[in-house]
Amino acid sequence: MWEELVSIENLFNAYKKASKGRRSRLDVATFDFDLEGNIFSLRDELVNGTYQHGSYHSFSIHDPKRRLISAANFKDRIVHHALVSILEPEYEKIFLPNSFANRIGKGTHKALKTCSSMMRRFEYYLFMDVTRFFPSIDHQKLIELLVEVVNDEKTLQLCTTILKSGEKVLESEYDMVWIPGYDLFAINRRRGLPIGNMTSQFWANVYLNPLDHLLKTEIISQAWLRYVDDIVVFSTSKKDLNCVREKTIDFLSDLRMTIHEGSAQPTPTSQGLTFLGFRLFPDYIRLKRKKLVNGYRKLKGSYQRLRENRCTQDHYTNQLKGWLSHVRQGNTWQLRRTVLQKLGISATQGE
Repeated sequence: MWEELVSIENLFNAYKKASKGRRSRLDVATFDFDLEGNIFSLRDELVNGTYQHGSYHSFSIHDPKRRLISAANFKDRIVHHALVSILEPEYEKIFLPNSFANRIGKGTHKALKTCSSMMRRFEYYLFMDVTRFFPSIDHQKLIELLVEVVNDEKTLQLCTTILKSGEKVLESEYDMVWIPGYDLFAINRRRGLPIGNMTSQFWANVYLNPLDHLLKTEIISQAWLRYVDDIVVFSTSKKDLNCVREKTIDFLSDLRMTIHEGSAQPTPTSQGLTFLGFRLFPDYIRLKRKKLVNGYRKLKGSYQRLRENRCTQDHYTNQLKGWLSHVRQGNTWQLRRTVLQKLGISATQGE
């Protein structure tokens, strides 16, 4: 596993993934200036054990709730991609198809379609999300889960190095929760995965994979899905969903996590479900108003920058196509038509 990870081919492929869509950025252009030399130098650092992870640049976004995003430097992002490309095939053997986030062939749109189908088949749903998920991820528990699959000492050491680099990044975002069995030293446990790392996205699935297998065992119909830490379970019985809720709470305590218990209640599907920026009902899907407003503002801003020659036509066109592709997942024809008209684009052009 280690020899494959540090191979020149793997590092070059990792560079291509890390630089995709970012070639004009200064840090990427600087690395590009002596690409071959930098790739070989990075390989030497990994092989010789001298590689050290750099610091993070952090900033907040509001989409719609506030999140602290932490970006690693470009060289470290190459290492993240190189590591995930080696670990991913091994974990795809044990990941369940009900998990949709950050996986090849899955994604937001397939999760929405699957969830919409389940809304039509069942009378009730239970929505659960983990409290402060990324800041709460316990490093010791994650390493224990990695050891079950990764049997290569040097690869595990690299995982530990990357984990340690981010242990303080989300410290201010974590509110101490005293799990049963904790002692006074629990407050000193290493926690948190920087939101923005390729490894963090991948390890999120590793961390909750045991919960996926619990849900598969507990729910005979397998009518459930997970997107990062958002979990939706379906049933024709409120009693069954309450049972799933309690078992999930107990299981997550072993992972040193909690859910928002107040909002995790069995709900009739006829009342609708807010999921991945949409409002889902058995017969139709609406885009959340906040998502509509934010999307329109971004498109309007890009259009203004285009007119002022501060962005390219390709950038604006790609952004518009991306937005249309996303909102098309719902029943949004009239909405798309209205937005396009406001931007001075005919509905035919937009399609």
